[in-house]
Parts: sequence; structure tokens; C-alpha cells
Amino acid sequence: MTRIRRIAAVAALVLALPLPLAGAASAAPSPVPASAAVAGQAPATAAFHGELPAPSGRYAAGEEVLRLTDRSRTDPWVPSAGPRQLAVSMFYPARQGTGAPAPYMTPGEAQGFLATRVPAGTGLTAQDLVDVDTHAYTGAKAAGGRFPLVVLSPGFENPRATLTGLATDLAAHGYVVALVGHTYEDSGETLADGSTPGCALCDTGAPDSLPDSRAKDVSFVLDQLTGQHPVWRLSHLIDRDRIGMAGHSIGGASTLNAMAEDRRILAGVNMDGTFWAPIPTDTLKGRSFLLLGKDSNHSTNGGDTSWAQTWAGWQGYKPWLTVAGTNHASFTDVTVLAAEAGLPAPAGSTTSPERGMQLTREYVGAFFDRTLKGLHQPLLDGPSAANPEVLFQHP
Repeated sequence: MTRIRRIAAVAALVLALPLPLAGAASAAPSPVPASAAVAGQAPATAAFHGELPAPSGRYAAGEEVLRLTDRSRTDPWVPSAGPRQLAVSMFYPARQGTGAPAPYMTPGEAQGFLATRVPAGTGLTAQDLVDVDTHAYTGAKAAGGRFPLVVLSPGFENPRATLTGLATDLAAHGYVVALVGHTYEDSGETLADGSTPGCALCDTGAPDSLPDSRAKDVSFVLDQLTGQHPVWRLSHLIDRDRIGMAGHSIGGASTLNAMAEDRRILAGVNMDGTFWAPIPTDTLKGRSFLLLGKDSNHSTNGGDTSWAQTWAGWQGYKPWLTVAGTNHASFTDVTVLAAEAGLPAPAGSTTSPERGMQLTREYVGAFFDRTLKGLHQPLLDGPSAANPEVLFQHP
């Protein structure tokens, strides 16, 4: 696939909400200080209280943010920035009733998201986004035990925070989650020096090398979390022999590249992302992979032919599910928060934002329960009367 065709493919997958189009952000990243003031912005026309659905597991969700620097690798998108820097939100099973509510974003991240991903005139402020109730807690006491690790990778132009709803639910069900922000690829991630650089790629679109670059980001994060001298104080919670990865949009497509390059990742999930050629399915060696996407585009006869081509190319456990009535953003926090802000749903969306998140949590969680915990999950055996929107594809 040529660079132009890939840019078009990414543009076609931009969130189907009334948000700025891909490329609305400046090609040059605009640093936003993490301590930037958020006062003085127009008040919302109606009171906005953003809240993600509460996780359904027995644990609370603890959260800590790591800001890492890969000194072995120059940043691929802005070489003048020096070594590659990443922000990673770590979610973990925690004891109920401990810790303090975690912010959804830093002020700098919230300002970047408002500037590039939210339509003008909503009245939303950066502080509104900071204060979204995530049901995650900083300083929460960790639960006892060792848990599988799941890495999450967001879609192009979307910051890592937009997968928080899935991350908290996985943590509540007994997973450690590393939610990776891919610097210069989205509306902004706050780094170790307090700066929040914006998107360096949004004007030109995602380059051909982006999936492989994300694979390198993920391998570096795994090294930092599971190596001989792990950087996270709670690394003892991680079962290093049970690692999975899931991603949305290009994050889902990049999951396959990460698995191809890193044998530590035993199971992967692509949530509504188009695969980019060349597709490295021959390197999966029987590992498991879940396809989960909107039915309008990702059924066996849908417009995205990359799923059928990819599905046919690997051996192993590979369920292929589509969800009727959803849109590209239904597998993220975005539709939930947009509805709470009073923004209209995309044309053709019949599944509510809360239902979309519920189904995403249930099926991604069931897949990892089966592949990383060895638990039989009837939910994955076939169609369910309780979930008629979920369609099992049989190429």
C-alpha cells in the first residue's frame, strides 16, 4: 500500500464524531506546559460532569504514571527532540477504598485534546477533562498476587487517556495494564520535563513506518517493566510469562507488528483498525489474536479487506467478532464523553456509548481470560442472546 493510500485509510478511520478532521493540528508539535493555566476559558453552556462507566471487577483500579526515556533510540518523528520519550499509565488491581481519584489527563494533555479533537463552541474547559471521573485511584494499595500484563495502544491522533475505560476494567478483573502514549502521534502526552508536545504527524498522516515504531515503543516498555531492574515500584505484580496487547485503530493494527517483533506477547487484540501491508502473520507461531470491530466495515463482506487477508494468514486461536450499530469510536471512551457533553452521535450509530464500552470490556476481557489465564469463557463460544449486537464472523 502506498503512503498516499495509507493516509487515506487512516483518514477514513478518524472518529466519526463532529471533531476536527485529521490534519487539523499543526505539523509542528506545539508544546503545552503541564502547568498551563486552565482558568479564563468560556464556561460550559450546561454543567458537564464527565464520568466513565464504573469497572465491573472485584478489585479497585489503582493508577500510576511512568515517564520513560529510551536512550538507545532517537525519536523517529522529531529527531531534534533527542531520545524517544514516552508516558505510560500503569493500572493495577488495588484494594477497595484506598487512594485518591486519578485525573483523566494532565492540564496540558487536556488543552491539546480540546484544541485538536473537540469542536469549537462546546464550552468545555481543560479542567473539565482533567476532572473526568475515571474510577481509578492514585496511591491505591496494591492487591496481593501476580497478574497478567496487558499493553494498550490508542488510535492515531488520540491520546492514551481515551482507552482509560478499558484499562480500569481490566485492572478490576485482575490485570496489570500499561497504557502507552506514543509521543508526537496524538494531541499531546505530558513528558518527564513537564512539556506536552503535540502532534508532529497529523498534517501529513501516519507514515508507513508507524506500526513498526509502535512495536519498538512497546518492546521498550516491556523491557522497563519486566527486565532485571524494572523501573516501576509495583513490578512485582506482573507475571512476566503472561503478557498480552490490545489496541484501537492503528494501535490495534500495530499490535500485530509488536507480536511479530516480540515473542513475549502471547495474545493480541485489534479493535477496529485496518492492517497495513506487509502483514507479518507468519511470525505469530500459533499465538492468539482477536478481531473486534464495527460490523458496517469489518464483517467478512465489509469494506476493509485487510481483516480477511490477515485472518487467513495465521494459525492459532483467532475469533473474529463485529458489533452492529457501532462506530469507530465505540471501542474507546470518546463516545461516552461526547454524549455526556451533549454532542450528537454519528449517523447510523444505534448502539449506545455505554453499551459499546460494556461490550468492548466484556469481549476483550473474556479473550484475555481465556488466553492469558486459561479460563473457559462461554462468551466466546458463539452468539449470545444477551448480546445480539455481537456477530461471529465465519470466513
